[in-house]
Amino acid sequence: MATRGTEAVWVEKYRPTSLKDMVGHESIVPLLRAYAEKRSMPHLLFAGPPGTGKTTAALALAHDMYGPEWRQNFLELNSSDERGIETVRTTIKQYARTSPLGDVPFKLLFLDESDNLTQEAQASLRRLMERYSGSCRFILSCNYSSRIIDPIQSRCAVFRFRAYSPEAVRAQLERIAAAEHKHVAPEAYEAILAASGGDMRRAINLLQLTATYADTITGQTVRDHATIPLRKEVEGMLGAALGGDFVGARSRLYDLFTDRGASGEEILRAMHSYLPDIPENVLPAREKVRLVEYLAEVDFRLAQGAGERVQLEAVLAHLAADAGRPR
Repeated sequence: MATRGTEAVWVEKYRPTSLKDMVGHESIVPLLRAYAEKRSMPHLLFAGPPGTGKTTAALALAHDMYGPEWRQNFLELNSSDERGIETVRTTIKQYARTSPLGDVPFKLLFLDESDNLTQEAQASLRRLMERYSGSCRFILSCNYSSRIIDPIQSRCAVFRFRAYSPEAVRAQLERIAAAEHKHVAPEAYEAILAASGGDMRRAINLLQLTATYADTITGQTVRDHATIPLRKEVEGMLGAALGGDFVGARSRLYDLFTDRGASGEEILRAMHSYLPDIPENVLPAREKVRLVEYLAEVDFRLAQGAGERVQLEAVLAHLAADAGRPR
């Protein structure tokens, strides 16, 4: 574990610096450790949701492979900021063509959020991966591997990172709480796990946020500061819509945006995750099936840049309009 000052962001302060310190991903970490020990590896593609350890794995691999010289042999770029072909032709090409330091025959280039690269930039990147594979190995990270062109995927060993298990997240939170001398109530851990949904980064950030207010963290403290909508709020909103009260449901939706500070994606994710547990008297099974269809359509629209408030209002409008129809 890192041992930086207490003012550091906990996500960075407690980020594992070696693959042996990583939690979870039992099917991935052993293979990466083998690469580090043999000092030989193909190009890699890390795919999975945010906060599942993709960047941590790349950094830990560089630490284990190069030791103290890892910074001289590792370059990290974010494709969200530099997504065009000029970045590939200049920054990436210039780095890939230079020789590594030390006894490892290649350097590492970590391209985070590579699914944001344009198609033209990806085609150029594929040519660089072929031409400079002797002096540089690429690690591409993405949320959606389907957005990476097939010629790149075929040149990489693909690792699919899944959301962390509740046990893995809780174990990490407990280690951090002990190191920071914070007392965390059991129900607080449960609230953080529910709010993070397997996203380790979100869980640690929420723990640090609530820890700034008191040395003892309770479930209520977490609920007061988590932006993710609470189950009862989502149930109330859907219940109002199903009862035909669109205005009331819309008001509850706006409360989630303003009072809770939740984003449209978070509200959509909360509606989807709470769906199986909503009582039948609140949301019948048939309505759950129809609601999933609406949520899938809205999720696609949001990904295409549609306005989140209008799209979520559309879900409530569908439910409210159907409330009076015979089933």
